[in-house]
Amino acid sequence: MKKLPLLVAAGLVATASAASARDYIEIVGSSTVYPFTTVVAETFGNKTKFKTPKIESTGTGGGMKLFCSGTGIDTPDITNASRRMKSSEFEDCQKNGVKDIVEVQVGFDGIAIANSKEADQMELTRKDLFLALAKSVPGKTPGELIPNPYQTWQDVNPALPATKIEVLGPPPTSGTRDAFAELAMEGGCKAIPEIAALKKTNGSLYKEVCHSVREDGAYIEAGENDNLIVQKLEKNPKALGVFGFSFLDQNADKVQGSKIDGVELSFDSIADGNYPVSRPLYFYVKSSHVGKIPGIKEFLAEFVTEDAFGEEGYLTEKGLIPMPEENRKSFRQAATELKSLSL
Repeated sequence: MKKLPLLVAAGLVATASAASARDYIEIVGSSTVYPFTTVVAETFGNKTKFKTPKIESTGTGGGMKLFCSGTGIDTPDITNASRRMKSSEFEDCQKNGVKDIVEVQVGFDGIAIANSKEADQMELTRKDLFLALAKSVPGKTPGELIPNPYQTWQDVNPALPATKIEVLGPPPTSGTRDAFAELAMEGGCKAIPEIAALKKTNGSLYKEVCHSVREDGAYIEAGENDNLIVQKLEKNPKALGVFGFSFLDQNADKVQGSKIDGVELSFDSIADGNYPVSRPLYFYVKSSHVGKIPGIKEFLAEFVTEDAFGEEGYLTEKGLIPMPEENRKSFRQAATELKSLSL
């Protein structure tokens, strides 16, 4: 067999390498932000000459790991997040050469604590949620913490039904789980004076107690697929599920949100700040990939148009709660100018 000249062989390798370069945007991250990004990606693919981005729902924590792993084109260009990037994640990014990161807030979302429409609507407080789902709760002796003994909602609060505590929710890699721990569980901690006092005397123990979820079967990790939780709630009307408002909104014929601290979960109660378990949603962009992967700047431009994330934008139809106009302008500028995040 005849050998190819060295220069010809080198040229073929270079051509193969160029052919292996990606010609589409790759996005990972939050399952909550996933449906919004998917709609923008489809609109972008239809409106422009660029390919529709490939989106994978990995959960916020999983997305951050992939995003921060390096700057090669085998790593994602964008990661979705249902909470703000942690300083530890930012440091991982910096350590791995992911230096210039653009942060864009998409809007707001509420976390639903929902059940089947076949059951009665639950009326819960954040204290109820903490006592039902915490790994450790106050005992009879002042200052004592004991493994959670509560089996039914009535054990937690006599005003609640005597049904078994069974809550389907996201795993620790999920931003929804982080936000639920911070807003609902810790919100409940603050209503218990002896635990609230720990914040000043022993901050790390306070956080451990307030954020640790029981592992005896009362809380069931149901993966990153919120649609799966909705399906399971349909089959089991006695269970509750934890997921983003957008999924509740899209499945309003099947499931209903619980009232939390007397507030009904709705578009308006999240927008006006009354619903206590609500949070901002984000995505993060790797500036170093702009120019290497086609269409990133144009995709960002589509996401931050008024037609997309504005008050009457198409994302509101999917359950996104828009930010005030001033905030939208600020994040539009950050996206357009590729403004680097500093934490």
